[in-house]
Amino acid sequence: MQTVDKSDRIILTLSFGRPGLDHPSQENGHNSQKKFSSPSLEPEAKMPSHKTFIIKKKLAKKMRQNRPIPHWIRMRTDNTIRYNAKRRHWRRTKLGF
Repeated sequence: MQTVDKSDRIILTLSFGRPGLDHPSQENGHNSQKKFSSPSLEPEAKMPSHKTFIIKKKLAKKMRQNRPIPHWIRMRTDNTIRYNAKRRHWRRTKLGF
């Protein structure tokens, strides 16, 4: 739709689908803007750059626990214990503190 102003300028007005809507965000009945942020892009927990000593001790213990079993344990148990069942991947399983 075109309208002509007093000063001979052409002003264009756009319509979005249904009449009476000024903006596409009003289709839901309110004027709120939609945010398109994905929750997967936001980190779950932020780790501070300066860690406390208690947290650092816990992280060090979890690092020591996260290793394969020694080969001599396989020999001692006649290969009944073959792998560390509590092995943790750094990206898949988080520690939670």
